[in-house]
Amino acid sequence: MSAQVDRFVHERLPLVSERAQYLWGEASWPQQPHLNVVQALFDRARACGFADRAFLRSSQRVMTYQEAQADVNRLSAYLRKGLNLVPGNRVLLRGGNSISMALNWLAVVNAGLIAVSTMPLLRAKELTEVIDKAKPSLALCEDSLLDELEMAHASCPLMSSLLSFDRHFTSGEVFSGAASFESDLQSCPTSPTDIALLAFTSGTTGSPKVTVHRHVDVMMSCTAWPEHVLKARADDVVMGSPPLAFTFGLGGLLIFPMYAGSSIFYPDGPYRPESMVDMMKTQGCTVCYTAPTFYRQMTPLIEKSPVPSLRLCVSAGEALPLATREGWLKASGLDLIDGIGSTEMFHIFVSSRPGQLKPGALGLVVPGYEARVVDSTGHELPRGQVGRLSVRGPTGCQYMEDTRQARYVQGGWNYPGDLFFQDDEGYFFYQSRDDDMIITAGYNVAAPEVEDAMLQHPMVAECAVVGQSDIERGMIVKAYCVVKPGVFPSDALKRELQDHVKSRLAPYKYPREIDFLEHLPRTETGKLQRFKLKQSPLS
Repeated sequence: MSAQVDRFVHERLPLVSERAQYLWGEASWPQQPHLNVVQALFDRARACGFADRAFLRSSQRVMTYQEAQADVNRLSAYLRKGLNLVPGNRVLLRGGNSISMALNWLAVVNAGLIAVSTMPLLRAKELTEVIDKAKPSLALCEDSLLDELEMAHASCPLMSSLLSFDRHFTSGEVFSGAASFESDLQSCPTSPTDIALLAFTSGTTGSPKVTVHRHVDVMMSCTAWPEHVLKARADDVVMGSPPLAFTFGLGGLLIFPMYAGSSIFYPDGPYRPESMVDMMKTQGCTVCYTAPTFYRQMTPLIEKSPVPSLRLCVSAGEALPLATREGWLKASGLDLIDGIGSTEMFHIFVSSRPGQLKPGALGLVVPGYEARVVDSTGHELPRGQVGRLSVRGPTGCQYMEDTRQARYVQGGWNYPGDLFFQDDEGYFFYQSRDDDMIITAGYNVAAPEVEDAMLQHPMVAECAVVGQSDIERGMIVKAYCVVKPGVFPSDALKRELQDHVKSRLAPYKYPREIDFLEHLPRTETGKLQRFKLKQSPLS
């Protein structure tokens, strides 16, 4: 029976007939009356004898599993009793990868609340969209990131409270306040199908989609790729650059290490290639998660300064070029574990495996999942033919109140929006995206969102944005602009437009290249022919 009193998200889930078919095998979690994923992970650590092992690390402190669980329980009690939140309320989390961010995420889910993590780079406009859709009761924010959130809160005042990790939680107020709730220092008895988190992702329209993940989804994801491909160990030290606000980062840099009993090192600030190689060496890193762009940048550095402890390197978030894989292997002596996953399905479902690499192939389907390459009608194609990837397994897409559910899930199968072909041995070969999403250095950018920002500039009459192949970033955002009469294109105007977009959207979304055209290619009915811009630059 559900413990979540606030039914806001439950009432906005797709109809049962519109949801993916779940494959759970012999797993017992879906059949249990109660499952709180945070409590289950801490219980597993204790049962395996990891309670006194290091769990969360930074340059300032090290916390054991037992210490972290005590803090999580106190924070959970404060959220429920001190702030009067009820299970099912949404809590917005905004922070970089840190011990504080990890503890607060765990506490929110442990309390039966729903975590809504946001990217640190989001601006007030984007945060307003998140607040409007998720309608959080509370926001917990890193002190240095409060400004944009406060502006969003002012324009969309749906939250009752906005608290700082640093000023509020480290002052001792939370823990002293929670002292009166000693009898409540335990997890909320959520059901397996209660909601654990909402993850936001942009679609091709630029309107954010809200993906829903339940406690059972997060728990089941631990039994798939981490168990069968990664095979992490309790003595592993995990590091990486993906934000905890991404499901790739949340899994790789919090949930999956907990499942294995590993420890995670969080830096004091954003990683740079030089600092990451240096910290991997000083911290004895054994498992690294990052995007191909970062591996390319780290390749000459790790060649000069090897990291002997490193044993597993995971690449995801964008297509992995063969040159990047070969360069990293030569420099580090390690093959990259390449994988494809999605926010909708939480994490990786097709992956390469150490010792089973095939040149040009992404990899094999992860045990627990099924994957096919199909035509436009959903029928499986012969091996070697390019078609749409369809997947089903222990996780699946559930959008919150979004008509795009019908596009992503068809006949019980998930369609992530990628084109592949499969060879006779079952290896999947990535071809491209089947929509206009631009994936640049591991970040998803929706072209219409950038176009909208560009069109807000008073000198721009028309604009079209596409992705352009790039050796360094995989793809870059490229804009084609038609300026208004009397305006003369120039390099100075290009820089002005780039700064204009940076001031309105997350910095990684700005167009790195801008071409000026006399007109955009359109059909007779006025529809933009974006494919012509992708095929050959116009001037």
